[in-house]
Amino acid sequence: MRNYDLDFLKRFSMVIAFLSTLTLCLILFAYYLNGKAKRDVDPGVQQRVLARIAPVGQVYAGATGAAAQAEALKAAAAAATASVAYGGTMDGSVVFGNLCTGCHTSGAGGAPKLDAAGIGARVATQGLDMLITNAITGYTGSAGVMPAKGGNPALTDDQVKATVEWMVAQSK
Repeated sequence: MRNYDLDFLKRFSMVIAFLSTLTLCLILFAYYLNGKAKRDVDPGVQQRVLARIAPVGQVYAGATGAAAQAEALKAAAAAATASVAYGGTMDGSVVFGNLCTGCHTSGAGGAPKLDAAGIGARVATQGLDMLITNAITGYTGSAGVMPAKGGNPALTDDQVKATVEWMVAQSK
């Protein structure tokens, strides 16, 4: 090798070493600054983390545990009642007036009206139990479509049954 080639390699390796050292220093400085920066926590992320680490169950032991368990069961029952449609009412006229009247008053979609020719005829041909089953599970026929629970899945089966029985009573 020639002398100027060795001189070039020496200077070039010194420049590369200097640039590598400078890059490493800048990376460490940026890491230090990143650690110093205060960030606001996104409430959505915080909520997801809290939901993910929430306890799955509870342990009840002894007399205090039995009392705590009874309170938890009461709270669960109250929450279940609150999520039932129309406050859990078993009054068929309330459910009909809020949900069913749209189709069963006008006959939309082939829905039988509240008269002897509509609901009365269906009871005579299919029976009350079949009408209740169709109202709970839904029905698709040649005359039209009945969505399950009238399109409101929050209704209980007992509420649907009470509403169908009320409708049958009104059609006589």
